[in-house]
Amino acid sequence: MMQENWYKQKNRIPAFAGQFYPGTEQALKNQLKQLFDSAKATPGERAPLRAIIAPHAGYVFSGQVAASAFNQIPENHIYQKIFIIGSSHQYHFNGAAVFNAGNYETPLGDVRVDTDLATSLVNAENLFTPNSEAHEYEHSLEVQLPFLQYKLQHNFSIVPIVMGTHDPAECKKIAEALEPYFTPENLFVISSDFSHYPEYEDAVEVDLSTANAICSNDPEHLLAVIREHRQKKINHLATSLCGWTSVLTLLYLTQKKNMEFKKIEYQNSGDKAPYGDRDRVVGYWALAAFEKEMPLQLTKEEQKELLEKARNAIGQFVRTGKREKPQAPRSQGALQQPLGAFVSIYINKKLRGCIGSFAKENSLNDLVQQMAVSAACDPRFHAPAPDELDDMQIEISVLSPLKKIDAIDEIKPGTHGIYIKKGFQSGTFLPQVAKKTGWSLEELLGHCARDKAGLDWNDWKDAEIFTYEAYVFQD
Repeated sequence: MMQENWYKQKNRIPAFAGQFYPGTEQALKNQLKQLFDSAKATPGERAPLRAIIAPHAGYVFSGQVAASAFNQIPENHIYQKIFIIGSSHQYHFNGAAVFNAGNYETPLGDVRVDTDLATSLVNAENLFTPNSEAHEYEHSLEVQLPFLQYKLQHNFSIVPIVMGTHDPAECKKIAEALEPYFTPENLFVISSDFSHYPEYEDAVEVDLSTANAICSNDPEHLLAVIREHRQKKINHLATSLCGWTSVLTLLYLTQKKNMEFKKIEYQNSGDKAPYGDRDRVVGYWALAAFEKEMPLQLTKEEQKELLEKARNAIGQFVRTGKREKPQAPRSQGALQQPLGAFVSIYINKKLRGCIGSFAKENSLNDLVQQMAVSAACDPRFHAPAPDELDDMQIEISVLSPLKKIDAIDEIKPGTHGIYIKKGFQSGTFLPQVAKKTGWSLEELLGHCARDKAGLDWNDWKDAEIFTYEAYVFQD
């Protein structure tokens, strides 16, 4: 019994339960359910989540934005470790404080701390100290834990880190020490609010500028934007980013990696009447860092094989009128992946058919042969005749997985293909369309909605929009 009490004293007990969030288990669960019910949904098409940036104010102010950040975690996902990093609001000290004395507690129960890993950081790096006092009255980490407990159901352990330094060089060294742990098996949670105390309209402008700087994945650019905001002497602006050292550390981790930051949701305290007014507000962004998928590549041999099979499938169909069973792939790799593809037929450089599919089950090998025959039957064109086959050129566009976007400024015309879906109607343009037509982005969306999806010109504005990339080659 004495040993149990001794261990209990080493846990970090909740200091802000009943203040920043409900102090009882049931009340906290009820509020978390409400917050997650109104949170931005997890985009199933996105690449693996590697980090989130979530606010740490009282739940009545920033809880919905925080829930949107944590809601990007895929359902039933298991992480080996979750590193939670926040900047100290109480103390200034060199380096960072790692809690390794026990577990963290909340009204939902204990959150397991990986004390072995935390201690190894302290022992290996002089920038990390076992400073429990820095954690004792620091809210920035504590308020994140109930979101994790609700989302992951206790199936995780954490490494809690409080940043004491105000030196970018030290942030960079801390990032270098954490780099071996920045892997797909682990998640990094960065705790930070955005602007403090400007008027509502100034906060919206400043916070968007700061969020865009973070999304640039360039730590020096973020520092420059923070300096720029300070030099503008915006009325009542105390800081652009209260956890700037924590965010900066994340950017030093991500800047040379294949990462993509996304803006998930924004609010500020002025949006939370009757609790907040609009004269002096605090800003809150939910941001997420996803691992970019590597660009799709096919070898020359794979390209040659697909073009040959598409030509053979078209020739067989044009001569006999019969669809043959797809030939098996001669090589391993991309041809066996379930990738989408479009096949275009040109005869004497004029388009005579273009059909494709965003396949989820068929292999690329089988889909190309099926789409080749379908392109030869494209009802918009005259079908190729047997005596035209010698003049036929084939173009194949292999498609990356669809990614749902939140705003059209995520579209890069000429790089991205677009897929618009509203109800049961849908349509797509390959990336080549923007290059060939020279249409503006809104013209591209309007034509796709009207000419391809059969919708009205402006229906893209309330439709689901997806992007993809295409790897294009011809014979």
